[in-house]
Amino acid sequence: MAYTFQVAGMTCSHCVESVTSEVGRVAGAERIDVDLVPGGLSRVTVSSNNPVDPAAIAAAIDEAGYELILETP
Repeated sequence: MAYTFQVAGMTCSHCVESVTSEVGRVAGAERIDVDLVPGGLSRVTVSSNNPVDPAAIAAAIDEAGYELILETP
């Protein structure tokens, strides 16, 4: 399973590390890939063999200090 989110506010590798760290704490999240678009909408993809709560991922992105714009299939 893969969950993809559009995230605003990410500008650098430190942002990627922050989001990866926070989302990595979500139960079931096994791999986090970030396609960084400085100043635009970055794509965060969370992969898992089991279902992951999208609300928990959204909360982790918020905790990292970034704005979740939308989840895409």
